[in-house]
Amino acid sequence: MAHVRTGVERLSADPALAGGARLGLVTNPTGVLPDLTPTPDALLAAGLRLTAMFGPEHGLRGTAQADGSEADTVDERTGLPVYDTHKLSGEALDRVVAAAGVDTLVFDIADVGTRFYTYMWTMYDLMASAARLGLRFVVLDRPNPLGGNVTEGPLPDPAYASFVGRFPLPIRHGRTAGELALLFGFDLDLTVVEMEGWRRDMAYTETGLPWVMPSVNMPTLDTALVYPGTGLFEGTNLSEGRGTTRPFELVGAPYADARFASELHALALPGVWFREVWFTPMFHKHAGNPVRGVQVHVHDRDAFRPVLTGLSMLHVARTLYPDDFGLLEFLDDLWGSGTLTSRLKAGEDPRDLCPPPGCPAGRLLYA
Repeated sequence: MAHVRTGVERLSADPALAGGARLGLVTNPTGVLPDLTPTPDALLAAGLRLTAMFGPEHGLRGTAQADGSEADTVDERTGLPVYDTHKLSGEALDRVVAAAGVDTLVFDIADVGTRFYTYMWTMYDLMASAARLGLRFVVLDRPNPLGGNVTEGPLPDPAYASFVGRFPLPIRHGRTAGELALLFGFDLDLTVVEMEGWRRDMAYTETGLPWVMPSVNMPTLDTALVYPGTGLFEGTNLSEGRGTTRPFELVGAPYADARFASELHALALPGVWFREVWFTPMFHKHAGNPVRGVQVHVHDRDAFRPVLTGLSMLHVARTLYPDDFGLLEFLDDLWGSGTLTSRLKAGEDPRDLCPPPGCPAGRLLYA
């Protein structure tokens, strides 16, 4: 089967696409060619002069858990210095980038198509730093695994801007990294090395590209499909399945019972089924304790509405277990405002907060 030709493949074949003399590569384990050759190896073999690498949340090697990263180090295979960028912005990030002595930043990380996944905000912060420091910025584009035809969820309130949403995007944003880089609109020398052969309606399984875990709790494509909705459970006291082999597909709590699955099943939500499960998280919420809940099974990718599904699950949990259901402040950051928290605290149905699915707006690179 033919595969989509990614930006890194095109750059490996034509090093002139990057420009610059001293390149700093922003990447992680998803930075690979279709044969799984790591991006730094491919670019060095092509004669590009990499002089430094930068790691996002979870680190260059992807070993760190949520909100963690890896310390500055030297990469043993390439001998290049590796700088940690996680949670750095403004002058602090400028100092790190300037110390690396690069004239061009090259970004090659796979996104999962969800606003509150942090890699695009690492790109955003580094683009801002590049603009301040007068550096070039090159995005090696990759597919959006959720496709590019549909957006879902509200735009965030700018007052709630954070590292899980620095720019007004729907939760399911429907854009590639290159399209987001153009949308952000920084005043800098920007190049997007576009893909060849990717269509907006293309399922990831049609791309011919391997699935590489973007982070430690995003193991499969199924995880990415449900994440825009079940990721909201990070802002509650229910387990979102961290500490299991199916994070974000499993949701439950010690106080849940058989009604959780049956009530969700009765909603007949589009494209999804719910199976009652019991599981014991090995870490994170309810670690070591059996919990009861559901597994989210997507049976129709095109019909499935992950954000509506997540809101429905939150509403059912709040309605069934009002005395036990708990909210965390982080939910406001994930949702992008305090409206969801307010609805849930009042016991009101939040599903009308999710507008009908839309189409991506702005400059789009692919048909």
